[in-house]
Amino acid sequence: MMYDEASVYLVRDTLLIVLKIAAPILLAGMSVGLIISLIQSVTSIQDQTLTFVPKITIMILVAAMLLPWVAMQLIEFTTERLLLF
Repeated sequence: MMYDEASVYLVRDTLLIVLKIAAPILLAGMSVGLIISLIQSVTSIQDQTLTFVPKITIMILVAAMLLPWVAMQLIEFTTERLLLF
């Protein structure tokens, strides 16, 4: 039964680290999408592809800026998990 508990904790911790890493990138994309959607509604421009380029650009920039932090988080997570075994 100990393996069941360890498996549950491993899956839980893995999902938390994925959420922790993905959240800033997704929030940046969502924020840019919301701002551009507001601008589109004010100016009555109804082009669905208009939001794609700014969103993807911001998400790539945020991911690049957070790369050292993401690497550190993954290294710490992996080190902790390897020390358990």
